[in-house]
Amino acid sequence: MVSTAAYGTWPSPIDAALAASHDGRPEFVGDVGDEVWWTEPRPSEGGRRALVRRRADGTTASVLPAPWNARSRVIEYGGRPWAGAPREEGGPLVVFVHHPDQRLYAYAPDGPDEPWPLSPVSDIGGGLRWVDPQLHLDRGAHGEVWCVLEDFTGESPTDVRRVIAAVPLDGSAAGDRSAVRELSGDRHRFVTGPKLSHDGRRAAWIAWDHPQMPWDGTVVMVAEVTEDGSFTGERPIVGDIDESVVQVEWDRDGSLLFVSDVGGWWELQRIRPDAVAGAVVPSSRLCSGRGEEFGGPLWKIGLHWFRLLDSGLIAVIHGRGTTRLGVLDPETGELVDVAGPWTAWAETLAVQDTRVIGIAASPHSSYEVVELDTATGHTRTLGPPHRDAVDPAYYPEPQIRTFTGPGGREIHAHVHPPRHPAVTGPGDELPPYVIWAHGGPTGRDPVALDLEIAYFTSRGIGVADVNYGGSTGYGRLYRERLREQWGVVDVEDCAAVALGLAEEGSADRERLAIRGGSAGGWTAAASLTGTDVYACGAIIYPILDLEGWATGETHDFESRYLESLVGPLAEVPERYRERSPINRTDRLTVPFVLLQGLDDPICPPVQCERFLAALEGRGVPHAYITFEGESHGFRRADTVRRALEAELSLYAQTFGIDRTDIPRLELKK
Repeated sequence: MVSTAAYGTWPSPIDAALAASHDGRPEFVGDVGDEVWWTEPRPSEGGRRALVRRRADGTTASVLPAPWNARSRVIEYGGRPWAGAPREEGGPLVVFVHHPDQRLYAYAPDGPDEPWPLSPVSDIGGGLRWVDPQLHLDRGAHGEVWCVLEDFTGESPTDVRRVIAAVPLDGSAAGDRSAVRELSGDRHRFVTGPKLSHDGRRAAWIAWDHPQMPWDGTVVMVAEVTEDGSFTGERPIVGDIDESVVQVEWDRDGSLLFVSDVGGWWELQRIRPDAVAGAVVPSSRLCSGRGEEFGGPLWKIGLHWFRLLDSGLIAVIHGRGTTRLGVLDPETGELVDVAGPWTAWAETLAVQDTRVIGIAASPHSSYEVVELDTATGHTRTLGPPHRDAVDPAYYPEPQIRTFTGPGGREIHAHVHPPRHPAVTGPGDELPPYVIWAHGGPTGRDPVALDLEIAYFTSRGIGVADVNYGGSTGYGRLYRERLREQWGVVDVEDCAAVALGLAEEGSADRERLAIRGGSAGGWTAAASLTGTDVYACGAIIYPILDLEGWATGETHDFESRYLESLVGPLAEVPERYRERSPINRTDRLTVPFVLLQGLDDPICPPVQCERFLAALEGRGVPHAYITFEGESHGFRRADTVRRALEAELSLYAQTFGIDRTDIPRLELKK
């Protein structure tokens, strides 16, 4: 029997603690001999990232015991933090970045020793940081690991240089910086890890400079590798300030495969470095003209959207809005997709013989490590396998929707109506809805099971993920709608979805809310101070003051991001002032909760503090909750639980919902 109860009051087995325990996803899958390794979140262990191995016999174990934490801070968003290789004796060797000190460590998990440091420390600014390690056991006297080195030269977040460097595996550089060999010059502000050609004679990597972000313009650099392992003859061969190349790999014939958006979509292409003037081989046989993305934004260093198999086939992640895993024949252009329920594939792939390993999720399953055998077409889950923590009838059923925005433009969204197996809402009542604005803003909300969404929908509160103009997954033109329009297009698109749901009779017009973190926090705050659409909002580690953020209140990677999102500060200072929520607090009239990590170097708490000071005395109900030890993005189970309960309490109080199963959020004026 299905009972009737007011929306928002429904009982649910998905409490905040359960949702928090499933926060995060596996990342950075790789092969180590006949084993598969990846990193995995541990919310209950202080939010550390564990390194996990799946042995050939199918058993799974953690490589590193707590408190070892495999996570890099290069460009603050990090990237691939580990590399492993089999050895003839002593079992595999792994090199990883330990998050607390950002040093490189080596470890033989089958041996008796503890991890030993490979890289030196520096007390200048942010010190020395490393990402995207690649093991070369046969180079140097004792083997080397090649990485991206982020080297701080002063106390400012922008006093930094990045180069490709080689670190000896014998630990001799741990106390002697001169033992670190810098391979590339520092002609570029940002670089990815080098890819060594199959004959060992060349290296290729991606580079870019301010004010470009990697989804705006990058170049592929190639250098000759000498017998002593030095780089010489560095030169760009493809890419530009208005062409984004996000991955490059060597093929066995000496050509380079790369993903570029020169045609308006991130597509797979081929180039031969010896071709006259670096001419690009026509890409019609690789995947062009499909109107799909075969790449994505390079928010982290060491991401992979494609991998080459020994057979010559290419495993690719592709799609429009959603993503699929496919196998591409570069000779015929034939692309065959993997059968299965997955609608979201993470930007990481590994290959073993005929097998492809990736990380994928669906509307009914969380992210899990998946293997495809291209020889048989069979797939299987390697781990961590999805297990339903509750009856799947409590999961939302996402609707992939397209709404109409100002000027008739399309807006993509995933709508999650309230869903409960035993309760429905009254016939004369419409459900409240929360608009979710994703971060980035150059990002996208995937179609994947998220217990934080289910936390709300199973209680009778709808959620709509809005992939507003500027989001990835829909081509470069859609992505560039946000150019100099941040705080305008994103706000308008979120409002158009919210009002569209109300106008069609799916949502209660008087009970609409907005929430977002990071750039989504900006959109939430800009919406609350710039529209009258929402009754309340949750603002999470946000940007609130554009002028402050553009003049030293963030890290180097995004320090000039606003030049494309808003415009150059020197040319349009009034735009920075007019759009900033901190300068529009007089328009803020509805309740909100502000959630902030105190160790956040990207969106620092000082912005929240100034915002609240500007709001003081206005009588707007609000709560400000800070979290010690949390950075940009909450990782600890207790933090995620408290944040979810605070958010739900805000909605309950604002929407007139009676809930006694969560702590009451104290709103002050």
